[in-house]
Amino acid sequence: MVKNYIAFFFFSILLIPSLWAQEIQIFKVQDFDLNGKVKSCLVITDYGKELFEFNKEGFLTKTVTQYNDTDQDITYYKYDNGELLEKRMESYKDNVLDETTSMANFYSIDTLSPKRILEKIISYDKEFLEQQEYEYDEKGKLTKITTSNSEGVDETSVEYTPYKNELTKSFLINGIMEKSIRTSERKNTKGTFKVVLTKEYIDGESNKAIEEVYDVAGKLVSKEVFLHNPTKKEFVSDKKMVYSYDTDDMLEKVVTKTSNSMSVKEYIFQFDSNAEKNWIKQIITPENTYTTRKITYYPVEETKEENPN
Repeated sequence: MVKNYIAFFFFSILLIPSLWAQEIQIFKVQDFDLNGKVKSCLVITDYGKELFEFNKEGFLTKTVTQYNDTDQDITYYKYDNGELLEKRMESYKDNVLDETTSMANFYSIDTLSPKRILEKIISYDKEFLEQQEYEYDEKGKLTKITTSNSEGVDETSVEYTPYKNELTKSFLINGIMEKSIRTSERKNTKGTFKVVLTKEYIDGESNKAIEEVYDVAGKLVSKEVFLHNPTKKEFVSDKKMVYSYDTDDMLEKVVTKTSNSMSVKEYIFQFDSNAEKNWIKQIITPENTYTTRKITYYPVEETKEENPN
């Protein structure tokens, strides 16, 4: 996926809880544009490093974001039968653990119908930060998140609205719309494309929208960002990015258009010799910025012993 080519560094920052409750996310090898039995992937750019480690089942178990020689963030993940049980985010400054900004997330799962997951977030200096309870329906779809902290209790309801070939998923906090995701289909001469329209709200008022279009192979082919104009009471296009790929389905070019400009970025990749090849160097022109990946794999004989035919 294109997002993996462009946004690797500071991935750990993205895992810090946002201002509103979201679904529990479990990351696997495929989420990082990686193929095969990857054990670790060290991403090196001209502005920093980030390490990703995976278990033999392909689940992300550790990330290390290296800001400089003395400052880094480390996140650990523990699972049980594919369910996330624990997530620890440790922040080091001057090579010393900062207990006030380091935290642990603990998950307890009630699999009886309807399924419930309780998440408790505690800082390393033993201060209770937050508790979230996730409720699911009989089909396993998230329906409600109840958030409790020192400021009180908030309830996020998740609503699903089908309409013809569309499905809209809406997040409402205490009855006020915060985000909606509409997934639909768009047919053309190349087949049926998937269109995902995400709208963001502030205090229930429209703020921003992003439309992403995926082709029949699941590749992102365009992304358009809209900003809400309160005077016109409508969304106005801010910029649009069009993605093109080579014959191996690798990202080749991104054209970005705004109302008064156009820019082009071209991508060049080098690959390793693994049976399921992965790229190990990415160059973006005309800036000539680069990203290098050092990838290690689990030995083939180990995976064969664990998964006999």
